[in-house]
Amino acid sequence: MRLAVRLLLAPLLLTGLLPGVATPASAAAPDWSGPLSTRGRYIVDADGQRFKLRSGNWHGASGTWNGSGDTADNASHHAGENSGRIPLGLDRAPIATIVAGFRDLGLNSVRLPFSNEMVRDTRPVTDAAVAANPPLRGSTPLQVYDRVVAELTGAGLAVILNNHTNTTRWCCAVDGNERWNTSQSVGQWEDDWLFMARRYRDNPRVVGADLYNEVRRTILDDPNWGWGNAHDWFAASQRAGDRILAEANPNLLIIVEGINWTGIPVDGFAHERPTLRPARTLSHTLIRSGKLVYAAHFYDYTGPNHSGATGTGETTDPRYRDLSPADLAAVVDRDALYVAGEAGNHFTAPVWISEFGVAADAAPGSGQRAWFENFVDILVRADADFAYWPAVGWAESGNEWGLLFFDTAGRRSGLLDDADWRAAAWQRLVGTTARQGYVAPVPSRSMLSPDHGDFVASARMRAQGDWDSGARKAACPDGQRLIGLSHTGNRGLCSDFGRAVSWSAYQVVKDERHVSRDWASGYTKFQCPAGSVLVGYAARGAAVSSALCASAGAAASDSGRTVWFDRGDGRPAGGPGGDFAGGHYKGQCADDEYVAGIAWTGRLFSSRTPDALFCRRL
Repeated sequence: MRLAVRLLLAPLLLTGLLPGVATPASAAAPDWSGPLSTRGRYIVDADGQRFKLRSGNWHGASGTWNGSGDTADNASHHAGENSGRIPLGLDRAPIATIVAGFRDLGLNSVRLPFSNEMVRDTRPVTDAAVAANPPLRGSTPLQVYDRVVAELTGAGLAVILNNHTNTTRWCCAVDGNERWNTSQSVGQWEDDWLFMARRYRDNPRVVGADLYNEVRRTILDDPNWGWGNAHDWFAASQRAGDRILAEANPNLLIIVEGINWTGIPVDGFAHERPTLRPARTLSHTLIRSGKLVYAAHFYDYTGPNHSGATGTGETTDPRYRDLSPADLAAVVDRDALYVAGEAGNHFTAPVWISEFGVAADAAPGSGQRAWFENFVDILVRADADFAYWPAVGWAESGNEWGLLFFDTAGRRSGLLDDADWRAAAWQRLVGTTARQGYVAPVPSRSMLSPDHGDFVASARMRAQGDWDSGARKAACPDGQRLIGLSHTGNRGLCSDFGRAVSWSAYQVVKDERHVSRDWASGYTKFQCPAGSVLVGYAARGAAVSSALCASAGAAASDSGRTVWFDRGDGRPAGGPGGDFAGGHYKGQCADDEYVAGIAWTGRLFSSRTPDALFCRRL
């Protein structure tokens, strides 16, 4: 089918009626310095220059085996493509040739999937699997992965490590790879991540840790975002991200995908693709600021309530390709791009569309073609970071989704070499960047959610140990101060608007010794000493237990104002920072203020929850 498409379009290419795929000068240029970090919705390099992820997925090391049949039989692998437990195509072309193709495509980065099984797989790869790369004979899959990483980064490309599967087999259905802990323990998953992060720590162009791919339902249960149980993806990704940054590599971007699927895909039963919607009311706050990136996947055959299945698991819900351009744009924004598009909120971060793609043999006039054109338009308008799936394929397999194909003789075909209807859209995608150059640092707001245990985002306070034994503790990231609390629910909001807070000493306040005037008459008050700001708090059950104050050269006078939120919201107009405690009253100081004290009452029928804040000007 691909050959027929090429023959049909070849005359158009020869006459110049179809544009070739030009490589933007900045797209693959190696003149950038790692590590990468974030400033608001943008990813930047070590010099603060915008680094838009123009990525491809080089799959294979995560597995291509379908789960049944002889693993040596190509027919037992997805689309007949047997990767040999390593990145696909190394049997056909030298690594350097494949990497050069990525540069020619205009890519500046590669998402490189791996499986947890690959990390510990000591079986040498077969000679056939590395036929085009003889020096790799006798290597383990991890050693081949090492070499691929070195070739990619040596060519100036950024590498994002992607934990795609637990077992080395094709995903993504009910296959034992649904969650990070489906076929292994949480401890094993975290240990593997620490191992991988440390392994490439000295390579500044290994820039990211994509924690897990397409978290979804097993036969019996759903993943969730914030319930505090063994299926809580929010809690698991928060903990793993913090451990990677604190124990293994503080320079990596931590990439968290949304939830890919919940519910039973049968008409009449609840089912959906939540993606990043839950982040609007519960977002991550990592131990290192400027390291969080969110990610989401979109394919034409799936939908906001469609699993993508045909036959078993298929429902009457529309697929993305069934939506009008306007409806598609609205859904993609609602489910993912809003995170980057709404500035200054607790959830604001770059969004990486880390998987999307379409078949090169999609029929003219088909819904697949229309969807791809419309989706690329959305990415261009949003100036979104992206990663196409897949970058590499076998020429004869019948899998038409790749960008580059290699046959058994090592000849390359695909988007760069043949007539391909995707070419114009691809050129538009890799050639358009609305924001370039230096990105100035921007102030941040961050969320504290000690819903089920400690939520200490301060590296300094983690090093101090337990500052209120037996209580659930929350502390702002280093450099930020507390600006908001919820009346119930124990949530908090931090900020560095106005200026970052630099402090050398802290004090835990559990009584009224520092209260110099009655700013909440009849209420118990925990107030920071003069010159200090509130950077954390602790709770026992729902009750306030203590206030954490940091010396920060703040105002020493008694001036300030009381913000009440025991009977309604006490936030500035518009709720700057977003809803950090949905369904609860919230109190919040202005951006040029800090919290100097918390007031609460222990009278009858009260739970000693926060009722008022004492706000002072910076």
